[in-house]
Amino acid sequence: MKSKALSRWNSEQRSLGLTFLAAGFLVSVPVFVQAPLVRLWPALSLLITVLWVCLGMMLLKRPKTHLWGDLILGFSWSWLAGSIYWGWYRSEPTIHLPIEAIGLPFALWGLRKGNLKVGNLFYLGSLLGTGVTDLYFYLTGLIEHWRQIMLVDPALATPILQSAIAIVQTPWGISWAIVLANLLLAIGLWSLQKQQSHWWGFSGAVLSTILVDSLFWLATSLL
Repeated sequence: MKSKALSRWNSEQRSLGLTFLAAGFLVSVPVFVQAPLVRLWPALSLLITVLWVCLGMMLLKRPKTHLWGDLILGFSWSWLAGSIYWGWYRSEPTIHLPIEAIGLPFALWGLRKGNLKVGNLFYLGSLLGTGVTDLYFYLTGLIEHWRQIMLVDPALATPILQSAIAIVQTPWGISWAIVLANLLLAIGLWSLQKQQSHWWGFSGAVLSTILVDSLFWLATSLL
């Protein structure tokens, strides 16, 4: 009995860990894959959303892959929003969050009905991370830098990025980075205390935001 209970516990923990890692990976995908794709072929990126939905639906039908289908369907909302915003509206930072929230009513409705909890909470975690990152841009006055970077030729963006880094490295910029990173960290760790896949997916999306943002600023500071 003890052996079976231990085996079941190990299996559940492995499933939770894989959900967390998968959620973190899916938050990173738009940064390293979708970002360059959407600049060159925004319509193609938009159409790929259909492929994500089809894959999610296929996996959802099988008990062994149901969780992954659930997660991918939640990810498809993030991919759709990213395709729309970064494809056609990237120079307008004020509408970034509203477009990213395109799936919010559906996610909330799904959670209320108890449907697709893993995917819906992943999407909400990703949206929360996006909202906190945008908030940092507003608090530190980086919004205009965002707009300028999106309007100029990439080869001419280095001075703008260096100016943005100078702002980040001020006491005001550092203080807000610490406050908001700790906020995400607290939310992510709180979610990990719940032994449920959907909360671990939420945590993976939230905590990976810190990692992605840190890597972005590190890369920019090396320019």
